[in-house]
Amino acid sequence: MPPGQYDAHNSFPVLSAEVTPELAAADWTFRIDGLVASPRAWTWDDAHALPASTYEGPIHCVTSWSKLSTRFTGVSVDDFLRAVGPLPAATHVVAYAHTGYTTNLALDDLVDGKAWIAFDYEGEPLTAAHGGPARLLVPHLYFWKSAKWIAGLRLVDRDEPGFWERNGYHHRGDPWAEERYAGD
Repeated sequence: MPPGQYDAHNSFPVLSAEVTPELAAADWTFRIDGLVASPRAWTWDDAHALPASTYEGPIHCVTSWSKLSTRFTGVSVDDFLRAVGPLPAATHVVAYAHTGYTTNLALDDLVDGKAWIAFDYEGEPLTAAHGGPARLLVPHLYFWKSAKWIAGLRLVDRDEPGFWERNGYHHRGDPWAEERYAGD
């Protein structure tokens, strides 16, 4: 368990910085653009045609709760990135939601099996309250980095703070280093 966290056991608290949208799977799209060789968008069916991948393990929220055993299924971000070809200048990513929410990530935090576009939680479709129909899942960082209602990733050549980072949160958010707020 990372320092400062408690086990939320069977609960999965819902925390959002914005109103939960009603976004049907048929209307969901996901795009990767910016510093890539071939920008591309996927529909729900396009994304589900990619190989499914499952993450089983803990998640950690900056508000101090952790779930030590979770199972999310979706598509590895690696599979999406292979389709667009990140350019060598790309070092960071701005993840953005269908609601306008953004968060920043180092590209290294999304590759090599570290991140997913998740569609299911514990064998059931993600609920809207938990980011459904699809959310970014970056389980090794605090959960605000796992943008709900994910719409896309923009690859960039510098760190561009997102919503919470502009409002005093840490730029990376490593729970093991307790990177909760700017200056931690």
